Formats: sequence, C-alpha cells, structure tokens
Amino acid sequence: MKKRTFLTSLLCAAGMMAGVAAVAHADVLDNVTKSGKIRISTDLGIPPAGMMSASMEPMGADVEVGKLLAKDWGLEYELVQTTGATRIPNLQTDKADIVVSTLSVTEERAKVIDFSHRYAVLQSIVAGYQDIPVSSLETMKGHTVAVTRGTTQDTELTPQASKYGYKVARYDDDATLVTAAVSGQAKMVATSQSLVAQIDQKIGKDNFKPLFVLRNFDLAIGVKKGEARLLAKVNEWVDANVKNGKLNEIYKKYYGTELPEDMRGN
Repeated sequence: MKKRTFLTSLLCAAGMMAGVAAVAHADVLDNVTKSGKIRISTDLGIPPAGMMSASMEPMGADVEVGKLLAKDWGLEYELVQTTGATRIPNLQTDKADIVVSTLSVTEERAKVIDFSHRYAVLQSIVAGYQDIPVSSLETMKGHTVAVTRGTTQDTELTPQASKYGYKVARYDDDATLVTAAVSGQAKMVATSQSLVAQIDQKIGKDNFKPLFVLRNFDLAIGVKKGEARLLAKVNEWVDANVKNGKLNEIYKKYYGTELPEDMRGN
C-alpha cells in the first residue's frame, strides 16, 4: 500500500514537473501563435515613421512595416503605442511582442534586447537655427541641445556634455521636442533627419537646418532577450522583404528616398 502511494505521488510530481517544464518552454512565438495576434510597439509621435492621420488613424513607415509583418504571418495586428523611453521596457514587461519604432542598433541596447537584421536606416543629426555657430561636438561649448528622453541622441550626447561644455535638455517625446523647437524654446536639437525636416517646415523660411551629422544608424526590430525562435522568424521575414523590395517601397513612400544600395542589392 505504501509502495503504491509512493508511486502515485512520484507520478503526480513527475506530471507537475512536466507541466512546469512545458510552461518554461512556452515562449513569445508560442504565445503569438496561440493568440492569433501580434502586439507591436510603435511610437506615433515620430513622423514619418509613426504618426496619426487627419482621421486620427495610425500611419507611417513603421506602422506599415508592422502591419505587413502581421499580414504575412497571418496574425491580427495590435498596435501598442510607446515613446522613445518605453520601447525597450515594453518588451521586458511583456506589454509588446516586438518593437518596430525607429529602434537603432547600439551596443548598450544589445545588452538588454535582441535585434533583428536591419530593415531601414536612420541618420542622427544635430540641427538648429542657421545663425548658431555649431559644426561639430567640439564647437558646442556653451550651447544647449534638446533631445528626446531615452533616444540614441540622449544616450550619445549626455555622457559627453561635461567634456565638450554643453548642456542637454530632455523632452519626454518627439512631439514635445518639435513644439519646443518651433516655439523657439529649443534653439538646437539632436534627432532624426526626418524630424528636422518637420521642424523646418513648421517654422518656415528655411531657417532650421542640419548643423552636423552625429551618426548613421541601422534600424532593427526589437525582440526580448532569449527569444531565439521569434528572432529567427523575424530575421527570415526581414530578409525576404528586403529582397522582394517591399520594405524599400515603404521606406521610399515615407522618406522620399530608397534604402542604401547595399541593402537593396541583397
């Protein structure tokens, strides 16, 4: 009797352990497949990558990229709105399955999330009113540069502020940064080329221009660390849509130029 009870307990324990193992091995790709939808985190305050249409519908290059991925995978597309500072936390706290939101590849970010192959590119620049005598980091002494909190411009410029003698003013999102520049509150900003064009258009008279290029960044889709199956599937999708030209079509539609030749030649 005791032997039978022991064997029963052993089998129950084994069953529980198998259940735990099954849960442990369930990953984001499993969850996405089971739910039939994919939650994609995108910032709608970064024209032309993400914005709201006149009818208050999400649109932009990254929105179209996300919708295309969902369609190709036969999944429902669910937009998870984000800002520059919350893109990575959305992955880490399981609020989003992937991030498609002008997420540039950096060594620091690669320590906490995984990146897909690049699907687009981004030019990071310092821009301002034309009467500002700035042409490099070395000439920024005594000036204040505005950035969007949590962006690559923030993480690149902030550590060097004391070295070069400038100040960094942080804004919570790109929309607020644009407003500050247009109102004259921010005389100089560090952001993407597309956002500078938006600022210049709002100011008018061709007054707000690039001062110098900070860096050219590859843009990739963000995936939570350790999700190897999901990352492989995303990479396969990116490679296929770079090759068939669909990602280039989206990029050209919103940025007015084609992806770099070395991408289109793959």
